[in-house]
Amino acid sequence: MKPRHKRAALIAGGLAAIGLAAYFVLNAFESNLVFFFTPSQIASGEAPKERTFRVGGMVKEGSLKRDNLTVSFVVTDTAKEVPVSYTGILPDLFKEGKGVVAQGKLDGSGHFTASEVLAKHDENYMPPEAQHAMDQAQLNKAASSLK
Repeated sequence: MKPRHKRAALIAGGLAAIGLAAYFVLNAFESNLVFFFTPSQIASGEAPKERTFRVGGMVKEGSLKRDNLTVSFVVTDTAKEVPVSYTGILPDLFKEGKGVVAQGKLDGSGHFTASEVLAKHDENYMPPEAQHAMDQAQLNKAASSLK
C-alpha cells in the first residue's frame, strides 16, 4: 500500500471515529434533556405525552392529599391547573401555596406522575421559568377580565 493510500485510510478512519463519537454524545444529550412546561402550556397541548419533562408553579391551597408515601396535589400558574401524584418522600420545604417543580410524565388523561419533586429553598426563590409563567398567567388573567 502506498503512503498516500495509508494516509487517506487513516484520515477516513479518524473522521468515522469522530462522527461516531459525536453521534453517541448527541444521542445521550437528547435522552437526558428535560424541558420545562407551565400548567397553561400543558393545558394547551404543548407538553409531550409519555416523555419526561418538568412542570412548575405553585401548589394549590387545599389540594394536598396523602396516602402513606403517595401524595397527590395540584400545580397551578393561577390560570390553569395540573393534577400531580408522587410516590416518595417530599422535600421538607414542600407546602401548599409555595413554589414547586416536579419532573415526570404526563399520561393520556392529563394527569402528571412525578418521579422527582423539588421545592424552593428560601422565602424569595422561585425557578425563573416558574416565576415567568406565574407573571404571564396573571397578565393574561387580568387582560381577559378587562374585556
